[in-house]
Amino acid sequence: MTQQNKNIFYILMIFAMAGWGASWVNAKVLSSYVNEYEMIFLRNFFTIITLAPVLIITKKYFHINRRSFLLAVLASVIMIVYLKCYFLGTKHGTASLGGALVTTLIPINTFIFMALFWGKKILKKDIFALIIGAIGVLTMLNIWSFSHEQIFSTQNMYFLGASVLWPALTITSSKITHTSPMVFSMYMYIISTIMVSLFFVDFKAIPFETFDSIFWINILILSIIATTFATTVYFIGIEKLGTNEVSSFIFLVPFFAIVFSIIFLKEEVHITTIIGVILTLFAVKILNNIIIFKKKKIES
Repeated sequence: MTQQNKNIFYILMIFAMAGWGASWVNAKVLSSYVNEYEMIFLRNFFTIITLAPVLIITKKYFHINRRSFLLAVLASVIMIVYLKCYFLGTKHGTASLGGALVTTLIPINTFIFMALFWGKKILKKDIFALIIGAIGVLTMLNIWSFSHEQIFSTQNMYFLGASVLWPALTITSSKITHTSPMVFSMYMYIISTIMVSLFFVDFKAIPFETFDSIFWINILILSIIATTFATTVYFIGIEKLGTNEVSSFIFLVPFFAIVFSIIFLKEEVHITTIIGVILTLFAVKILNNIIIFKKKKIES
């Protein structure tokens, strides 16, 4: 990939991360219109009809083997529970805290899972990073207030649940074989949509008459930009640039979540959230050996 193409792709990655950050604001707005299962159905519906053409254009098509299909079924169940925590957390809490806490805690929890269950070696620098990350998380939860009600509030429990479920989803997805991650995601969206449609959604009770322009703007941003566009750009980025380089862009997600929450929801962001984000992002950088600023080689 030429440097010019890389620069264009970097811009696309920034927009993708902005989409992921904005998704917390979208969920907060949508929580006043629909419940969690209706949100999952509508989000997935628009994602499926927009992702299908992308798979055809990129020649990924829809081939999936039996092992990957069974993993897609398991991943669908995990994703439904994750989205429920994600939705209810933002409904009862703030989009800024959710976007900051969950997105920074996910890579830390992923590392811990890999160390506990898959024998990933823990170095001294990893222990240091985990301590810093723990302090950052506790700071975001405002544990220093020593208020039991605030620390163990409903929204915090949902956010912590989401931060555990997404690594479980990521690890499950990593076990697929001979299947494109984008195709796997497509099946996951289809299966989870069928599940919620059969067991949780009462279509007659969906308040379509209350869906105004604000609702449609937010559901389309959540589906098309935050899911189809962002997911596509992220997976292509991994293929073209590599996991380490793409991972550095994840640092932008909590930033966008906080900024958009302030702009569109008029949320008050506490200094403890900002400090906690900085500490956890520093921990993520150490754990994943992420290099944000690369030194240019000096030509002799």
